[in-house]
Amino acid sequence: MKLPATFRRAFRQIFGRSYGYEGAAGGRRWRGAGEMVAQLSAMQAARGPLARRARFLTANNAHATSGENGLVSAFVGTGIRPMSAHPDPTIRKRINALHERWEDQADADRQTDIYGLQALATRRMVTDGESFAVMSVTGDTGGSNVPLRVRLMDADQIDPQLTRTTAGQAKILAGIEFDAAGQRVGYHAFKERPGLPLALTSFLDTVRLPAADVAHLFNPLVIGQVRGISWFAPVLLRLHDYDGAIDAQLMRQKISALFAGFIYDANGEAAGFTGEQKGQDILESGLEPGTLKVLPNGKQIVFSDPADLGAEAIGFLKVTAHEIAAGLGIPYEMMTGDQSDANYSSMRSGEIKFRRRVEALQYHVLDYKFCRPIWRRFVTTAVLSGVLDAPGFELDPEPYLSKRSITPRFEGVDAAKDMQADLDSLAGGLMSPRQAAAARGFDLEILYQEIKEDRALADSMGLTFTVAPKLNAQITLPQNDTAGAAA
Repeated sequence: MKLPATFRRAFRQIFGRSYGYEGAAGGRRWRGAGEMVAQLSAMQAARGPLARRARFLTANNAHATSGENGLVSAFVGTGIRPMSAHPDPTIRKRINALHERWEDQADADRQTDIYGLQALATRRMVTDGESFAVMSVTGDTGGSNVPLRVRLMDADQIDPQLTRTTAGQAKILAGIEFDAAGQRVGYHAFKERPGLPLALTSFLDTVRLPAADVAHLFNPLVIGQVRGISWFAPVLLRLHDYDGAIDAQLMRQKISALFAGFIYDANGEAAGFTGEQKGQDILESGLEPGTLKVLPNGKQIVFSDPADLGAEAIGFLKVTAHEIAAGLGIPYEMMTGDQSDANYSSMRSGEIKFRRRVEALQYHVLDYKFCRPIWRRFVTTAVLSGVLDAPGFELDPEPYLSKRSITPRFEGVDAAKDMQADLDSLAGGLMSPRQAAAARGFDLEILYQEIKEDRALADSMGLTFTVAPKLNAQITLPQNDTAGAAA
């Protein structure tokens, strides 16, 4: 029995595919569109190919390399410096002095300092999607230096294929071990780094590393995410196509530079020209400057006229580069070096947006997942090895483990205007000197101490320099708010 038309329309409206949202509708426009049903599974399956392709492009593509370098420079720069936040100034200075002495000895491979490790770990996180740092106590534990060393591991060294259940409700997912409560308790790593000659003879040998000894650096994008994914994932295909388009345009320009001539000979004779015969139809010949050649009847010369690289192709390549920069989350001018269309307003707007993104990732990812675990292990190792005298550490270690992070300063588009804005904020009570110093990559206590020492040195040598007048911050409240402020 055929249902009435009204009932059929109501049935389609209730149980149809569109649900009132065009993005969920079917039809011709969505034919062939992709869907991601289980994102965690998709990320795990795509992690390896994305990382390998990103490594290739960052090694061979100028824009990919520039984007990678730009992100690392913005996130790390000269380094994110930890400063102790212990309430006792004496202990605080002692911890900071120990860390400053330890910085050059932090790398277990002795290739760089702790800030170089930050940069390298961030570089691998951007390209591969993640990086690992193993902390271990080594060296002389009885000296005055903290015997902590940090060794970076490649993402592929944590066995991505190791997935199984263990005793109880514990499990191992992509080489990372979780307990019954879902907490990370261990990492299963290959003994040798992948790609080394020795790894061929022991590529299946793994060792379990306690989670407390490993800092796993990656940007979590999905709830329950286990491993990181390359930051180049949204733009890999665009970069690949862009690379091919650039190569095609370069070949087009090479062909355009070849001013070639073609001889049409109806009689089969190339009289009037000399040259070397190549096969049956090709005559390689040349014309000297000022030469006059007489062609017999029935012969003519046609010169090639290859097309130039038009404005349409240039515009398309530029739009594609903008899309790549947007996918990486980096300003177009920083990635390409092209500032032909930039002005103060556009650069200022782009800088503010980029700075907000960088600051969020510095504190939520790099500092939380890498800098903070290493700092806490550093202080704990200093106390347990006897290098740092820490009364009350056993009862309450948090005052010793607390810290502040000094991130590298951002260079403004107009430094003079930025400085004046900070001075106005200081005078108006909207910013503290500590915040102003931290924004420029300085610790206020160290800054004041250096100023005091420099002025004392100048006075002892009888030197006088012209300096800005002292800033006296005076805040005047409205009349009707005076009572509330006093209360």
